[in-house]
Amino acid sequence: MAGAYSLAAGGITLANQAVTLTFVNPIASPNLDLMFRRFWINQSNNMTAVNLRYQINTQVTAFPTVVSQTPAKLAIADAASLITGNTTGAAGTCGINASSEGAGAKTIIYADSFNTTNGALLVLTPEEIIEMCAGAASGLGLHLPVAPGTLTNWVFGCIWTED
Repeated sequence: MAGAYSLAAGGITLANQAVTLTFVNPIASPNLDLMFRRFWINQSNNMTAVNLRYQINTQVTAFPTVVSQTPAKLAIADAASLITGNTTGAAGTCGINASSEGAGAKTIIYADSFNTTNGALLVLTPEEIIEMCAGAASGLGLHLPVAPGTLTNWVFGCIWTED
C-alpha cells in the first residue's frame, strides 16, 4: 500500500443546488488504483431533524467544477498522494463543494439517506470497497442530489488508499 489519504472539509457553506461534496478522479495513465474506504456527511447548524438523500456516483466528462483541495496524508511517513487539488475534476485531481455539476453522466453506485442531526458515516467492508482504476476516465463523487434546506456548516469527506 502506497498510503492512505483524506479529502475532508468542515464549516462549509453549500450552493443552493444539488451539489457534489467531494470529487476524486484517478490519474489517467495506469498506476496505483484508488480504494475508497469511508465517506461521511454531517451538518452542525440546524437542530431540526431533516432526512436528506446522498449518493456515491461515478461521473464522466464534463466533471464538476470544485474548490481545489489537496488530500491529507493519514500517516506522516506516507508519500504525498498521486491525486492533487484542482478545480476542474480532471484526471489525477480532487476537490470539494462543487459550484457547477458539469454535464457528465452520473452513475449511482450507492444511495442512502441520513438524518441531519445524526449525520451519515459509510465504512465499507473489504468486500464493498469502491475501486477506481487509474485510466478509468471517470471520477468518484459524494453527492447530494437535492439541495439541502440549510446551506451552512457542513462537514464531509472521504478516505482512500492508493494500492
